[in-house]
Amino acid sequence: MQGHVWKFGTDVDTDAIIPARYLNTSDPVELAKHVMEDADPTFAQKVTEGDIIVARKNFGCGSSREHAPIAIKTAGVACVIAHSFARIFYRNAINIGLPILESPEAAEKIEEGHEVKVDLTTGTIFNLTTGETYQAAPFPPFMQTIMDKGGLIGYVQWRLQTESSTGPY
Repeated sequence: MQGHVWKFGTDVDTDAIIPARYLNTSDPVELAKHVMEDADPTFAQKVTEGDIIVARKNFGCGSSREHAPIAIKTAGVACVIAHSFARIFYRNAINIGLPILESPEAAEKIEEGHEVKVDLTTGTIFNLTTGETYQAAPFPPFMQTIMDKGGLIGYVQWRLQTESSTGPY
């Protein structure tokens, strides 16, 4: 995947990602209209399909709501790269099929507006603007399969279909 970078700071919490005042809906399209609104009021209007968010430490801290990664993914963000993620956000992102990578070096050096290419299989992050390469831990194969199937629900559906045609395991 390759995209334009939007940069955010440290401790971006789920209320900054999708403010609580919009949680009266679970419609992903409606949530995407307000993504990152409290961090950057114009973000939802500027972000385009395939863009990448880069942030510093503890991205997604705060509440355990899965609305946050859903809003990011539905807005068109292809991947989030951060120094670190709050654990519940990390798990929610995997569950809904939003690729996320932890790379302190990339989070420090990549700037807003850079063009970045990401290889999820190897965890390699290429900054096409500066020519630098950074490394993140790649997803283990089973997590890569979850990503490939669009999240945990798609993965479970795929497994059920596979098992019904070939037998369990």
